[in-house]
Amino acid sequence: MSAPTLLPVLDVTACCTPLDEGTLARDDAENLARILKALADPARLQLLSHIASSAEAVCACDLNDVVGLAQPTVSHHLSTLVKAGILTREKRGVWAYYTVVPGALGALADVLRHAGTSAR
Repeated sequence: MSAPTLLPVLDVTACCTPLDEGTLARDDAENLARILKALADPARLQLLSHIASSAEAVCACDLNDVVGLAQPTVSHHLSTLVKAGILTREKRGVWAYYTVVPGALGALADVLRHAGTSAR
């Protein structure tokens, strides 16, 4: 049984060396670790999945119910995803709207896909 796909692959332009083409460079490994650390939380994965599946920017005001958390906690998780370079934040009046950075997840998906095939 294959693992469920949570997020669409937006762009596979590689920022990191695929694992089957040699060892990751230190800078690439640090960048990948930063992204994986940001994604290593169920609430952040839910938020990212919800935002990635939306056809347009998502208002932070609509995200509390998605994860069942208070607004300050949701804001903290969104900030972590923005700092990791996975989401963009746009202020519109008093509200913040979030979208997935084009290509931000493609390189990660590519590295993980290659890791799975090289481990066999």
